[in-house]
Amino acid sequence: MKDFFKIANKKFKSRLIVGTGKYKNFSECAKAIKYSGAEIVTVAVRRVNIVDKKKPLLMDYINPKKITYLPNTAGCFTSEDALRTLRLAREIGGWKLVKLEVLGDKKNLFPDMIETLRSTEILSKEGFKVMVYCSDDPLMAKRLEDSGAVAIMPLAAPIGSGLGIQNYTNIKIIRSQTKLPVIIDAGIGQASDAVIAMELGCDGVLINTAIAKAKKPFQMAQAMKYAVIAGRKSFVSGRISKNLHGIASTTNKGII
Repeated sequence: MKDFFKIANKKFKSRLIVGTGKYKNFSECAKAIKYSGAEIVTVAVRRVNIVDKKKPLLMDYINPKKITYLPNTAGCFTSEDALRTLRLAREIGGWKLVKLEVLGDKKNLFPDMIETLRSTEILSKEGFKVMVYCSDDPLMAKRLEDSGAVAIMPLAAPIGSGLGIQNYTNIKIIRSQTKLPVIIDAGIGQASDAVIAMELGCDGVLINTAIAKAKKPFQMAQAMKYAVIAGRKSFVSGRISKNLHGIASTTNKGII
């Protein structure tokens, strides 16, 4: 059964996207990604070394010919910084599929949606394929789609919080109103959170802290891999309807 994860006309088998930050070193990062089965990794252009050959290079551990790099704008608090960062990424590696995040405050790391919308419009016009970290506001998600985004990435909870999905209803509304991929980004803490995200109909999940900072990151990476698979299979299988009363597993017909 073919069930590809499709973003900007590119197909992937894995619906789990993994971040490359917060690991002890690139070696640990690469091993965790291998256990996760992820085919896309996010790369914070401002924080992860992909240029200075005098220092360890991410490319030496994670082959960009085998794993899709998704440059992101982690740490950017203005549209100008985000635009500059992604233009630099395009110059360095020719990357056009990118992840945009423009943060509004340093404490909660919520997205500044005004700056995010502005940046999405500009980048889309410049030929970028923009996957956008955003709030779980369905109205804003729709505006991002209209602005040219190729994927909507609503937060489940604040970045790195591990709180899991806080607003099921909004995520379901976002899912129902768009044909774009919906990918939960930020706030996942454990495997069950990833399952829930997929059972809500999301197309994928992006996870960094929950894996990188787990006591056993490789084991957690593998747990997230199977959680995303299980959640997706559960969703496409079509769950039974909910009832207030018990329903016997077998009929009364033919009872002795």
